[in-house]
Amino acid sequence: MPRFTPEELEAARDRVVPDVVADGLRVLFCGINPGLMTAATGHHFARPGNRFWPVLHRSGFTPRLLKPSEQQELLSYGLGITNVVARPTARADELSAEEYREGGRLLAVKVGRLRPRWLAVVGVTAYRAAFDDRKARVGPQSRMIGDTRVWVLPNPSGLNAHWTAETMAEEFARLREAAGS
Repeated sequence: MPRFTPEELEAARDRVVPDVVADGLRVLFCGINPGLMTAATGHHFARPGNRFWPVLHRSGFTPRLLKPSEQQELLSYGLGITNVVARPTARADELSAEEYREGGRLLAVKVGRLRPRWLAVVGVTAYRAAFDDRKARVGPQSRMIGDTRVWVLPNPSGLNAHWTAETMAEEFARLREAAGS
């Protein structure tokens, strides 16, 4: 993992992190927004301590533990990654309610265009804010976007102490089973 100076990380706020997407994916994972490490590297969930990649593997979505730099390999498994909000920040609490709502609107358009089987939003708070669904819980949602089903997953950030890697992997595996192969 490359090391970045505080100045380099701050400059990453102006970067756009490309989605890893294709038409007709099994699951399109959706993060909250890129962190500064993700923006600096151009690789989703790149911050050390983020549990996305280990949990993805432990849940059976990938046959081996991928590094963030190998994110394009997800497409061969019918998986992809995008974000609710494109703007990189140091912390998700830097995002405004309007950014979440607009992000939810743009995400719905993207999902309508790409038509994945499942949209998996990682972070119940982000899902609630983006789709104005204050009662949403982790798990499958009644909401659909076109023909795409929606699942809310726990946030894999190392700051999310409510979920262990093991309990997250169990929830990701529930989605994997629902999404089929």
